[in-house]
Amino acid sequence: MTTPPAAPQSPTPLLDAIDSPADLRRLAVEQLPQLAAEIRQRIIEVVATNGGHLAPCLGVVELTLALHYVFNTPADKIVWDVGHQCYAHKLITGRRDRFHTLRQYEGLSGFPKREESPYDTFDTGHSSTSISASLGMSVAKDLKGDPTKTIAVIGDGSMTGGMAFEALNQAGDLDKNLIVILNDNEMSISPNVGALSSFLSRKLTSKTAVRMKKEMEHFLKSFSQVGENILNVLKRSEESLKGFFTPGMLFEALKFEYVGPIPGHQFDSLLETLRNVRDFSDGPVLVHVLTTKGKGYGPAEKNPGDFHGLGPFDIATGKTRPSSGPASYTKVFGDTLIELAEQDPRIAAITAAMPAGTGLTGFAGRFPDRFFDVGIAEQHAVTFAAGLAVEGMIPVVAIYSTFMQRALDQVIHDVCLQNLPVVFAIDRGGVVGDDGPTHHGVFDLSFLRCVPNLILMAPKDENELRHMLHTAVHTPAPVAVRYPRGQGQGVAMDEPFMRLAIGKGELLREGQDLLLLPVGNRVYPALEAAEGLAKLGVEAAVINPRFIRPLDNELITTWATKTGTVITVEDNVKRGGFGSAVLELLAQHDIDARVRTLGLPDRFMEHGPQELLRHQGKIDPPAIIDTALALLGKGA
Repeated sequence: MTTPPAAPQSPTPLLDAIDSPADLRRLAVEQLPQLAAEIRQRIIEVVATNGGHLAPCLGVVELTLALHYVFNTPADKIVWDVGHQCYAHKLITGRRDRFHTLRQYEGLSGFPKREESPYDTFDTGHSSTSISASLGMSVAKDLKGDPTKTIAVIGDGSMTGGMAFEALNQAGDLDKNLIVILNDNEMSISPNVGALSSFLSRKLTSKTAVRMKKEMEHFLKSFSQVGENILNVLKRSEESLKGFFTPGMLFEALKFEYVGPIPGHQFDSLLETLRNVRDFSDGPVLVHVLTTKGKGYGPAEKNPGDFHGLGPFDIATGKTRPSSGPASYTKVFGDTLIELAEQDPRIAAITAAMPAGTGLTGFAGRFPDRFFDVGIAEQHAVTFAAGLAVEGMIPVVAIYSTFMQRALDQVIHDVCLQNLPVVFAIDRGGVVGDDGPTHHGVFDLSFLRCVPNLILMAPKDENELRHMLHTAVHTPAPVAVRYPRGQGQGVAMDEPFMRLAIGKGELLREGQDLLLLPVGNRVYPALEAAEGLAKLGVEAAVINPRFIRPLDNELITTWATKTGTVITVEDNVKRGGFGSAVLELLAQHDIDARVRTLGLPDRFMEHGPQELLRHQGKIDPPAIIDTALALLGKGA
């Protein structure tokens, strides 16, 4: 499969001459606004075709250009937190000619990727990691005697993650020459206060101001205790002034020099501030930059949430291309939870800064007192849920599989160890598509099935998802329900809700030649494969296990014994997953059967269409058929 050709694009004469930041630095400052406009146009055109993260990228165009204009990248290293705002960065770092392949199979990643370019200094995709990584780089540079700079660019949303403050705390203690750019596109600051604060902060970073401040400190310290007392008063006065005009006191308390806030779309302010910080800062410094999400594209500025991450859309109207077919698993989850919460006032919903992504927007509107968005803080979300459960609530924690990885300790220690009735709605289980390896949810079956007390299940379709959620909120134990990204099967919805027997699967098809054990979204492909095998004279039994933990020991061992041949299939890494659980079960019961486990390979899967990735991972119907024929000695 090859990447698509570039779609017709608007003229971008300045951008077309930029092959590296060195070319950027040869431009006059007066040319930068035109270049920013051309970059925005290119980003809009490509994302309108490919989908992607639009509003975050449009908001940091000037900041991106200013950073590369002032700092000597890639020797000076820029680390983008999350990385979903890196499109302008990619355009000016040698990838302009391939930008039309963004998020396409074998094309450019939508996130920073070290193997793509030396300008991508750290692979990112999850939030709140940039300051930790940058601090590590800064310390390493210091140990090597390397005078180059390290810059972390982190958004105000990512600052809600505790890891960011852990890194700030250590950075202030180590007193290393680290620069943190706080890209703030949410905080409301009045223009007058912002302008005054920007003026004060920029002037206080000038060469003269820094020199005078150091000379005054040295002079006062020479007067022993009296001078120290005067110095302390002056410092408190400076902090009071800055605290009155700016939100910088928090960062000052962490021993960072605070600069800002400054306007993030004005090159004069950005360039002057960054040059001063580059040349005269000593120790950790935080530059507070105010930006507008979606800047330069009306629909995205008006509704930045709708344009955070989206599919292809019409540029003229801003409307995404209408989707047809069944509702998504995410929507079915959200609608079902509302139904359940209407029946039981103990049900509460928790998300980690993803109310729309997890399908909880409707719940938030219907039950505002029982909805909690804790910010980008998955660890806190889980332990917060545990506290709710202790007091008799039924918390449902909706988190993408890839982000649930960040809260594994809390799942084990704070929920399962105490056997608390917390429900985990694990969205985006399996390969997710164009966001790639940082977002594939392909490890959860492996890292959750070994946790005591946890019940783990996966629905074969959206109707079964409803019944699993109903079962989960009525089970006095920790329960995780894992479902994929994308549309359901289009099946009819049963009424009323049905309580599923814990640890019991269902036999969907009988057959004497082999047993197919697919889990979750692999059930329907396995049924398709069974039909194909029947045409070749092979009769396959198909069981929908429903539960990964506990397994339906009786059903599985009975049919494994009858057929003597078993194939497991899962949209999860093969190692330690559902197939491993079945192998353990058969070994414990001394069942002599030929077994093949189909799952994703022992490597990180790249970005691409979900069905293509499943084909590459050999978990689709053709792979099941080929495996069955080979196992039965009927291959070509």
